[in-house]
Amino acid sequence: MADPSPAHYEIVIVGAGFSGLGTTIALKEAGFNDILVIDDAAGPGGTWQWNTYPGVAVDIPSFSYQFSFAQRSTWSRSYAPGSELRNYASQIVRDYSLGGHLQFNTRVQSAAFDGDDRTWRIETSRGPITCSWLIHAGGPLSQPKLPDIDGIDTFAGHTMHTSRWDHDVDLTDKRVGVIGTGATAVQVIPEIAPLTSALTVFQRTPIWCLPKPDFPIGRPGRAALSAVPGVGRLARLASQTFVEATFPVLAHFHGWIPATGLLETAARQYVNTQVNDPELRRKLTPSYALGCKRPSFHNSYLSTFNRDDVTLETNSIERITPNGVRTAAGDEHELDVLILATGFKVTDRDALPTYALTSHDGSDLASHWEDNRFHSYQGVSTAGFPNFFTIFGPYGYNGASFFTLVENSAAHVVRVLEEARRREATVAEVTPDAQEHYMDSILARGHLQVFTDPTCSSANSYYFTKQGDVPFRAATTLESAWQSRRFDLAHYTFTN
Repeated sequence: MADPSPAHYEIVIVGAGFSGLGTTIALKEAGFNDILVIDDAAGPGGTWQWNTYPGVAVDIPSFSYQFSFAQRSTWSRSYAPGSELRNYASQIVRDYSLGGHLQFNTRVQSAAFDGDDRTWRIETSRGPITCSWLIHAGGPLSQPKLPDIDGIDTFAGHTMHTSRWDHDVDLTDKRVGVIGTGATAVQVIPEIAPLTSALTVFQRTPIWCLPKPDFPIGRPGRAALSAVPGVGRLARLASQTFVEATFPVLAHFHGWIPATGLLETAARQYVNTQVNDPELRRKLTPSYALGCKRPSFHNSYLSTFNRDDVTLETNSIERITPNGVRTAAGDEHELDVLILATGFKVTDRDALPTYALTSHDGSDLASHWEDNRFHSYQGVSTAGFPNFFTIFGPYGYNGASFFTLVENSAAHVVRVLEEARRREATVAEVTPDAQEHYMDSILARGHLQVFTDPTCSSANSYYFTKQGDVPFRAATTLESAWQSRRFDLAHYTFTN
């Protein structure tokens, strides 16, 4: 008996985080309903489904960290905790009737475009499927990055990455080590320090940390957001302005508005007021310009190092042993638990996407980008890969709210698919000329960005690819939104 043909869908979206959910909503509103959304997690939310570590919270105001069409008035704080983002994802699924499109606990293993059938053939952990249009909506903060340290598999105690937190491990009165001092570690360290008998933080590169305007939104505040006309809109406007001013404008137009120096001065003063010991202050103060690496906002991270039971270790790690961590200076820190706050695979070869993706001519997307450097059209399409879109592709994100990016990218995809439907086209592909014109326009602004500061070479920032590029969209949020909805459809070829 012949094997049954694999199930076919018009559209398959890989990723059920907010990128996948927002794109599905936009497609459904445009009349596309034959959609399957695949995710290897157990529920919706993406990074907020995976990350449940102590202290997990958003690092931009809640009023910006939400869809413009689904604004929530029930946030408990100005910077919402992770549990509320997981609840928000579930709310989105319910409110927009997305449940029938979602398939969890399923990992995509490969995808190949059949040029004859004009179909994507996808292998998953549950078997093969096919589709006409493939959208990768996997975010950059989903695939844990393990440190390349000798002996990491030999540690006899408990080891866990922050994005896969093991809640069965009790840290009470344990000797705990944390490798990393990035944005996640900044949230974790103050939360677990009071529990442990001793906490050792292994720092390769310090992070710029600024005070966080985080405050509870009480019942009167929530009532005003939901019931008083204009309050929610005003709160979002203030939040959006704050977010735009603190990253897109300062990072991408540093050459015109060199205000990052003012924030750096404020950050230095903040270290001085928070940390008692002068030597600790020196170790916790970065030597690179603010903006080279993702900064963080927290009100108790720096002061945590005043505790007698917290040690900051800045000597490089030589290896991990069965008993703990040995530094290049010959010191061995004995540990019961080792926590890896080492971030995510953002621009790694196996991160975007997380599976082998090949075009009709056999071109592999990962190799294509690795050999030719990252390039795309508005972060959504790549020439040579028809019927394929990325929501968080290279040179698509400008550093504002991820939700703004999702809405812009989804609008771009919908516009292409509506035109394909109007023309009864089965293939759509961005032209090489349009892509390179877009790339030229973005790269032409590179000299204005803060990333050109020579001190960035010491930042160990995930912003930079191995070729030294920073694949951000050097544009304001308004410009990005306009271009996503007004690009010339002649930039695509449509064939039947």
